[in-house]
Amino acid sequence: MSKLSRIRRRLPRLTGAQAVVMSAAGILCAGAAATALTGQTGIATALLALLGGIILAGLLLLFRRLARVQKAGLAAQRDLRTTVEEMQRRLVAAVERERLTAGDRHLELAEAIARVKQVTDRKAASAQVLGLPREFEATVQLFQGFTPRAPMPSSGDFALNPTDLLELLHLIRVRQPRLVLELGSGTSSVWISYALEKSGGRLVSLDHDGGYAARTRAALAAHGLSGIAEVRDAPLTPCGIDGRDYPWYDPEALADLHDIDFVLIDGPPAATGADARYPAMHMIEKRLADRATIVFDDAGRADEQAAMAAWTERFTGLTREGELLGRHAVLAFARPPAMAAARA
Repeated sequence: MSKLSRIRRRLPRLTGAQAVVMSAAGILCAGAAATALTGQTGIATALLALLGGIILAGLLLLFRRLARVQKAGLAAQRDLRTTVEEMQRRLVAAVERERLTAGDRHLELAEAIARVKQVTDRKAASAQVLGLPREFEATVQLFQGFTPRAPMPSSGDFALNPTDLLELLHLIRVRQPRLVLELGSGTSSVWISYALEKSGGRLVSLDHDGGYAARTRAALAAHGLSGIAEVRDAPLTPCGIDGRDYPWYDPEALADLHDIDFVLIDGPPAATGADARYPAMHMIEKRLADRATIVFDDAGRADEQAAMAAWTERFTGLTREGELLGRHAVLAFARPPAMAAARA
């Protein structure tokens, strides 16, 4: 590409009218120069005057166009400012509406929470008022039946409450078990040991929490019951049942136990996983005596109800006796004679 072509491409393109004006101006300039050279100064002057008039008219037209462009730019700027201000007003209004709506929702939620809390507090207070006499009566009966040799650990909350303990000890006193297996140690371990001290039985308690097991052993020692009860550390390990692994007490902790005639299922805690207590019957069935009593704590919970239904369907000789006044359910196990003879 030649230099002339590059220069031509860079020059702005003229419209038809601009090209005519530029051509006329060129002709007038050429005419003025020619007449001046030939001595016709008058004509040259007239041509220059005409050229000046054309230039002046062109400038006027240019100024008018620039004025229109500026006016249009100012109008566009005003329109843009108006549009922006309108958008800002709409945005502020929308934010204010959302803020007011959120505030109303917050007040409604706070009022709903307050109403729920009032209802819950009333029900809790009612339950406590209704339950207190029964628990107080059970506590009195517990201490009438036993005279502790040291301060007793507290009952209730995660430990068995007095009503549960009273019913549990009544079963032990009536059925006179020789070997009691407790799944989950604690306050109940001390009370059961006092009952077995009278009847001549023995308690083995499993606990997956080493610290809790140590505290239970210390409580038993303080009451002089270490010869009656033994607390074994049994960390939770996977136990396979029907193709599924359940975290349950290490089976090695049960390896030397046979003819267990009373079982209290109070662990593992539900927090360790779904169906936490379901493996119990699968793991201890072969170690039970031909006749045994099984007390299932927290029997009202869905997992425990499902476990008992599955057990009574699967294990021959296992039946439900019913629920006690507290949170317990009682199951009776009687091994069929043929199975008992084969086992012997």
